[in-house]
Amino acid sequence: MKEKPNKTLILASSSPRRRELMAKAGYQFEVIEPDVDETAYPVEKYSPVEYAKTLALAKARSVAERFKDRIVIGADTIVDYKGAVIGKPADAKEAEQIIRKLFSSPHKVITGIAIIRLTDNIEIAETDTTIVFPKKMTAGQIAEHIKGQSWQGKAGAYAIQERGEKFVEKIEGSLTNVMGLPMELLKKLLERIKV
Repeated sequence: MKEKPNKTLILASSSPRRRELMAKAGYQFEVIEPDVDETAYPVEKYSPVEYAKTLALAKARSVAERFKDRIVIGADTIVDYKGAVIGKPADAKEAEQIIRKLFSSPHKVITGIAIIRLTDNIEIAETDTTIVFPKKMTAGQIAEHIKGQSWQGKAGAYAIQERGEKFVEKIEGSLTNVMGLPMELLKKLLERIKV
């Protein structure tokens, strides 16, 4: 993909994976971390899709307020296990509980993407969903995964691009969605606003 001529994109994210995906796709952008208190959005008030979309919008808005004439992209990835939102584990014990649960049956990875430019009232938000079919993990594999600490800061306590693929049988949907930013959807949304 050739480089985008538009240099006004801002990625409102602290995720190195999202940064890598956008850079690899050839987008020119700068990163400005959003200032969002996620505890202000109680997960039980939302469906998993609404929750991902709401947080993506909150992140994009927090940065767009300071850069009104720029296109700001916000994203949030969550895991939906049988209708319950699984976020980032607080510690190793919670990570182990999440892994035991998620790797017992298929689960969904949902990423909300929000694109905002305040000067011309652009505000769109959509989600992408990928179904992950896990392989059964042994107690030893779970212990090794927890010890390796690649679960830290990851929704669902694993990263498919960091050895997570060995625990996955197959996926239905976008791989980049599972990594934190569905590039196919992002491209479509940016084309919609003529970027």
